[in-house]
Amino acid sequence: MNRGQRIALIIAAANLLLIGLFPPIDQYSIASAAVPIFAGFHFAFSIPPQAEVNGDLLVIAALVVLTNLAIAWLLLRERPASVLPRRFGLQNAALLFTGANLVLMLLFPPMESVFALTRATIPTFEGFYFIFSRKPAHVIVETLLYLEVMFILANGALLWLLFRERRPPSADEVRAAMRQFTPR
Repeated sequence: MNRGQRIALIIAAANLLLIGLFPPIDQYSIASAAVPIFAGFHFAFSIPPQAEVNGDLLVIAALVVLTNLAIAWLLLRERPASVLPRRFGLQNAALLFTGANLVLMLLFPPMESVFALTRATIPTFEGFYFIFSRKPAHVIVETLLYLEVMFILANGALLWLLFRERRPPSADEVRAAMRQFTPR
């Protein structure tokens, strides 16, 4: 583990601690005790009455932090010194793009009005609202949020694999491969 990876690990641990200390809270309104409404982020040891921790959103936030840690770990890995000057490759761009998408997805989650809630497998949604200035009586559509996370991670992984640098095999690798296929 190099210095950059150690710093990324410390930052991720601090983020996970903050997420654990200030989890997302759903609060039940007086008018409708059946439907919890996203009430923001509260200190874990002083949750308001008639409220509960939104476990699904908490898991998604923790997964995004851990995914960003994995991206930082790959970006900050030590590479063998080369004669060519260092350049920003497509693989690194794919990792940064995936991380930025995950952060934007958490800042602007899909929301729907509590008055339009249905029991559909994939609920309808009204739009994407900034998490810290949402409309009143709106809840996060966690099913769509999970789907977004899965698609972003799958696309990021495919782009990372697609953009890997291919190098021609060395002479030793060619000889070793030829030895495997020569008749004995």
